[in-house]
Amino acid sequence: MALHLSDHFTYGRLLRFTLPSMTMMVFTSIYSVVDGFFVSNYVGKTAFAAVTLIFPLLSILGAAGFMLGAGGAAIVGKLLGEKHPRLACRSFSLFVYATLGSGVVLALLGEAVLQPVAMLLGAQGETLEQSLLYGRISLLSLPCFMLQFCFQPFFVTAEKPKLGLAVTVGAGCVNMLLDALLVMELQWGIAGAATATVVSEMLGGLMPIVYFSRPNTSLLCLESACWSVRMLMRGCSNGVSELLTNVSYPLLMALYNYQLLRFAGEDGVAAFGVLLYVSFVFSAIFLGYALGVAPLVSYAYGAKTIYELKNLFHKSMVLNLAAGFGLAAMAFVAAQPLAVVFTGYDASLCTLTTRALRLYAPVFLLCWGNIFGSSFFTALNNGIISAAIAVLRTLVFGVVAIFAMPYLLGLDGIWLAWNAAELATFAVTVSLLVWKRHAYHYV
Repeated sequence: MALHLSDHFTYGRLLRFTLPSMTMMVFTSIYSVVDGFFVSNYVGKTAFAAVTLIFPLLSILGAAGFMLGAGGAAIVGKLLGEKHPRLACRSFSLFVYATLGSGVVLALLGEAVLQPVAMLLGAQGETLEQSLLYGRISLLSLPCFMLQFCFQPFFVTAEKPKLGLAVTVGAGCVNMLLDALLVMELQWGIAGAATATVVSEMLGGLMPIVYFSRPNTSLLCLESACWSVRMLMRGCSNGVSELLTNVSYPLLMALYNYQLLRFAGEDGVAAFGVLLYVSFVFSAIFLGYALGVAPLVSYAYGAKTIYELKNLFHKSMVLNLAAGFGLAAMAFVAAQPLAVVFTGYDASLCTLTTRALRLYAPVFLLCWGNIFGSSFFTALNNGIISAAIAVLRTLVFGVVAIFAMPYLLGLDGIWLAWNAAELATFAVTVSLLVWKRHAYHYV
């Protein structure tokens, strides 16, 4: 039976509705993980370190797509709850076209700053050459990469989360197959990994345009846009937390790389790359749930169905808490097998990676609250609080932790830094949720 934004959601129905989004985010994160696996095992740790160093810049450039998608979906979901379907479609079209146009501009900007940024991040010699090669090829699909981010929340808002999952899985499978062909069989090296990602991102970004441009059975379709600067700015301000998260998180990764080069050299950066990939996949479950439940929250808020808003909040807290304990335990137990998969060719690097993963594992007990809290306020069209959580999590607590913890605990302090940042942010998130409970009536 089809699920609709206006339904009442039990635990089972809520999981059914959000499961495609969670799976979709996991597959999205697998793009970079697959590249890392093939590059690390078939090209070498220098190339692996090069991908890890340049990835933050590519993520920063693509972050505007997530901002426009998340912020725009909150507005569109509220409009659907208020029974304005035509305006919802025209607003949806505005955010998609804005994403495509900004993608072209940012790709050109990325090409201009690629080399100086790579050098600033510490790349030199062969690592610099490999970083530039991977980055220049990857920039070719930046507009489509941004469209992928933009369409993810809109698929859910359109009541088509399974279609969004199918598009992402299809693109992800293409990425994996091309990685195996180009890197492992044809031995194209790092250029093969980048080419595989470009092709998959083009498929993932362009297929939704084809679907929404034609008559379809979803709540949304692409048509003439509502060319409103005010509407666009509302979407940007509402989704600014997603922008800040996706911009500041790569910046924080760059600081991690900088500290690791000082404390552990190239091996430290390679170990961090594995930790990063595990974090991407595990955190994608929380991000996917937040993505899936956000349109339900926006719709209930727009329709003023307070009972359902409370229901969604309470059940979301229970589900996320259970997932946090489960993933933390899994990350700790699976640390060594995961390290072997990526770095089994180097015993000392494998040992370093295993310790890093085990020290990092408790982060999943906390990060769910900060991810859900920020997304929840975005869905309520409160971009200010959502952005405050994102800024504190990364640019304040994250930066302080990455510089302070190593001086207290040495190399272990780097692996534990994000735990400290998540703990401090979690305390703030809980305080904000308690503070705003009467304004939005979700408790």
